[in-house]
Amino acid sequence: MTEHRFPSDLRAPRIALMWRGDPDAPPPDPAATRMAPIFAGLARCGIAAEPVIYDDAAVETVQARLLGFDGVMVWVDPISDGRDRSRLDPMLRTLSAAGLWVSAHPEVILQMGVKEVLYRTRDLGWGADTYLYETPEAFRDQFPARLAAAGPRVLKQNRGNGGIGVWRVTLTSAGATLDDAVVEVLPARDDHVQAGVRLSDFMVQCEPCFAAGGRLVDQAHQLRVGDGMIRCYLSGNRVVGFSEQSPRSRSLDDPGAATFGMASGKIMHDAEASPFQTLRRSMEDDWVPALQRILDISAEALPALWDADFLFGPKTAAGDDSYVLCEINVSSVAPFPPTAGTPVAETAAARTRAAMMLRTEGQRP
Repeated sequence: MTEHRFPSDLRAPRIALMWRGDPDAPPPDPAATRMAPIFAGLARCGIAAEPVIYDDAAVETVQARLLGFDGVMVWVDPISDGRDRSRLDPMLRTLSAAGLWVSAHPEVILQMGVKEVLYRTRDLGWGADTYLYETPEAFRDQFPARLAAAGPRVLKQNRGNGGIGVWRVTLTSAGATLDDAVVEVLPARDDHVQAGVRLSDFMVQCEPCFAAGGRLVDQAHQLRVGDGMIRCYLSGNRVVGFSEQSPRSRSLDDPGAATFGMASGKIMHDAEASPFQTLRRSMEDDWVPALQRILDISAEALPALWDADFLFGPKTAAGDDSYVLCEINVSSVAPFPPTAGTPVAETAAARTRAAMMLRTEGQRP
């Protein structure tokens, strides 16, 4: 990590770690939360860190409290129990404008924490056969022919989490017209097969994905999805850990079950785990720098904690694994390897101190 020199008279930063909950409940014990490794890492960095509970109904109260901090790290999903980030994100922008360091910043989320990033980075080594539909009309005009020509496709709404708005679509009967075509739909959220669905009906069901500037990303189905997923955790542009995640069918010991969505359980590994060093080198040396260039994101703007989820692509000629990017998670990355707590805390401490310096310089005559 780059060494930063800060003025000796710069006071110790205060950083809030924030997630949804009941703001009227007793404050949680940091050591008993999922963020315990980061709290511990921040303490080792000499940082005063506190949990802050967020609720849409108390946004003004939460904002007033956060203005007493120098930085805030946020864990809030894009979609959760019918709630979104429409009240949270404006608050975070206000805090950032006031000089607080915010991670992940809403603008960064809109650049890299959406499915459109799969299309924009499709030519990187992690890319696959990927298309973007920005309107219902483009979706209706282009998707049926692509489905018929290219085999099963995976559709992903631009913002979502936990498999929400992700479907594998397989053409089972072409028919003479669009209204005659029949598909099988497999949602990632629950792996419950929907057979005998008219393609035209399914496409109408997808139209809400285009509301408020939304869009759909269309990727080729990866044949090795049954081999599981590798999650690569990063702090800024540095890999800080990995996890392995198996499909639900494997976790239920039912190899005949439909396989698409992943189980919730993960096997965690630190950044030095030997099976993932090829992936680590690709991320740090090639793919993350290319991502930054494509999206025009500086290293300092990358989130303190984010992850990239990979499915296994086709084997190389030498028999090695290749990797296909499935999604990037920025809004709420948890759980994560406990060993990631220290590097994430170091990033947060450095970024917050830098924000404090800027604020101090701006106050000087």
